[in-house]
Amino acid sequence: MILLLFFAFISGVVTILSPCILPVLPIVLSGSTGGKKRPLGVVIGFVASFSIFTLALSALIQAFNINPNILRIVAVIIILAFGLVLVIPKLQQKFELLASQFLSRKNPKTTGTGFSGGILLGTSLGLVWTPCVGPIMASVISLAITQNVDSASVFIILAYSLGTALPMLGIMFGGRKLIAKFPVLSKNPGKIQRIFGIFMIIVGLSIATGLDRQFQTAVLRTFPNWGTSITSFESSDTVIDALDKLNTDESDTTMMMSNKVEQELDWRDPPSRGKLDNFGMAPELVTTGQWFNIDQLDLGEETNKITMEDLKGKVILLDFWTYSCVNCVRTIPYLASWHETYKDDGLIIIGVHSPEFAFERDPQNVQNAMKELGITWPVVLDNNFEQWSAYNNRYWPAHYFIDVEGQIRYFHFGEGKYDDSELP
Repeated sequence: MILLLFFAFISGVVTILSPCILPVLPIVLSGSTGGKKRPLGVVIGFVASFSIFTLALSALIQAFNINPNILRIVAVIIILAFGLVLVIPKLQQKFELLASQFLSRKNPKTTGTGFSGGILLGTSLGLVWTPCVGPIMASVISLAITQNVDSASVFIILAYSLGTALPMLGIMFGGRKLIAKFPVLSKNPGKIQRIFGIFMIIVGLSIATGLDRQFQTAVLRTFPNWGTSITSFESSDTVIDALDKLNTDESDTTMMMSNKVEQELDWRDPPSRGKLDNFGMAPELVTTGQWFNIDQLDLGEETNKITMEDLKGKVILLDFWTYSCVNCVRTIPYLASWHETYKDDGLIIIGVHSPEFAFERDPQNVQNAMKELGITWPVVLDNNFEQWSAYNNRYWPAHYFIDVEGQIRYFHFGEGKYDDSELP
């Protein structure tokens, strides 16, 4: 457990080097201005909101039928408000006073320090932050969505959040020292704040309109190898063994399911390049989630779901993905190429969209992302991780190749080795 916490912390630290930081970097940098305690408030708000909502939001959405976009909208409003406060200096003092009264009624000394405002900013940051996750966070998120959270999950998410917050704090304090070092900057704090405010407004509007995701996709297409190996250490035997123990209780429960992969597939023992094996019958496809692009298949009659029986005689590539996952986005051009090349030869790609974050549960958000990414093959929403659990999956992305008889013959987890996957 101690080792898993250590690796979760390191994973959080290195995540700051990934492309995921780009859309929210101006928000982090804005902590370089304002009261002296604003950076501390930002990281406390971030750690608290990201940890709490990652672990509990899915359960709250299911229990109270909450729109998964609501909190994200609130976060965007807070970001835009902060941007306006920085652009219009007269608003800053009033804003800090209101924030202090709301969050620090029993401690008036915080007024003017920026701490209370930092808490609100950090909270909004935790709601819009979509990190590039590896197996550790994937396991915790899947446990949270299937409502199997325990104390170990809580400590792991806290370790990850603290790891992410540490370099954020360094960026903010480093920015303050940089401003103090150069007179041209230190003598013009108002102008610097207005610049940060403009950037924050741009970020808020881009998140609200989805342009942040389009920007991130464009960056990935320009720099396709950026951050590909950042979380590779999470695939070490030590980490996977620890995750096996973490998932023991969940596995004991799901093993009772009839719709379950016959054997757990291990990344440490992958199929040899170009060699097909037999890993048992593929579980049935999820039929409770909403389907998209189902009309791309000629099933002979109108239907709103696809079953394994419908696809008998076809070669199936099952792709577990989620649209805010950088690693998943990088695989889509290869999937699109295979789809165009082999669809007339009997290949059918089925996308299983297992959401990493609450806002990815919204069907309209998924449909918009599919359009932007050029996904034309069938996709099913796996909001409750039914298909994910049936395959004992732990990765975004994960590819399972199923033959004409419904047998799993090949698999690959993560990015890369596209030639190996295409060869069979």
